[in-house]
Amino acid sequence: MKKAQELKDIVKERYAKIAEQGKAENAASCCGATTPSNKIYNIMMDDYSETKGYNEDADLGLGCGLPTQFAKIKKGDTVIDLGSGAGNDCFVARHETGVEGKVIGIDFTPIMIEKARINAEKLGYNNIEFREGDIDAMPVSDAIADVIVSNCVLNLVPDKALVIKEIHRVLKPGGHFSISDIVLVGDLPEALKNDAEMYAGCVAGAIQRSAYLKMITDQGFQNVTIQKEKPITIPEDILNKYLSEDGIKTFNTAATGIFSITVYAEKEGTALHKPKLKFSELSEGSACKPETGCC
Repeated sequence: MKKAQELKDIVKERYAKIAEQGKAENAASCCGATTPSNKIYNIMMDDYSETKGYNEDADLGLGCGLPTQFAKIKKGDTVIDLGSGAGNDCFVARHETGVEGKVIGIDFTPIMIEKARINAEKLGYNNIEFREGDIDAMPVSDAIADVIVSNCVLNLVPDKALVIKEIHRVLKPGGHFSISDIVLVGDLPEALKNDAEMYAGCVAGAIQRSAYLKMITDQGFQNVTIQKEKPITIPEDILNKYLSEDGIKTFNTAATGIFSITVYAEKEGTALHKPKLKFSELSEGSACKPETGCC
């Protein structure tokens, strides 16, 4: 696998191209970044069309969940969206926070920032701003956000622990996040794991679910909850680029699972009211049992 900065540059280049693609192309590929599948169906994204605040021009079909649906955003909140793209999750968050609140979108791809600003101007929103920058070094001050959301973005960052640390820094005491992302259970084939294009396409950059959850608890977040989980299937005409026929058969019958999960967690502070969950209660096989209070 390439070095961290090389991976960032690849992702930035790919997502600059994605910004100019249509939603149908992005939805038929792996997070928009791989060659579109001949089977035209959504590999990862959820349907936003019935979500209040949804803006079709801002929907590039790049997400793997609906984090704003679970984010418990209140009127007047300050919300930050990590990897804001053309602004869709920001506009949904703005509907929840109202004119009394504020939404900040952060993205490191200049053309995405430009598209998002144009979309916001068309809608006449003056309490949304888009800032160019890395989400592992956010261009915002400490403790300013009530809520952080993100949709299929952390898997694109080489140092995910640093992003979790940044989320903790910018959240207010008692603030919380709801983040949708791609995680693994079991090992990917080396051909997928080592390919930079598949990294930009979300899958190769994903880490084990247990490691992902441990990063969150290690940073001190509390009440860590898996709000939603769904399996992801990669079509064979994409896998054909990376695996032999036998390799595809092995991959499809192996114990490896690729999942979209939406995780909620709270920063310690006065808003907390539930007991802290132990990491052992979130490990594979028990991540969402009722007795953990996790669902």
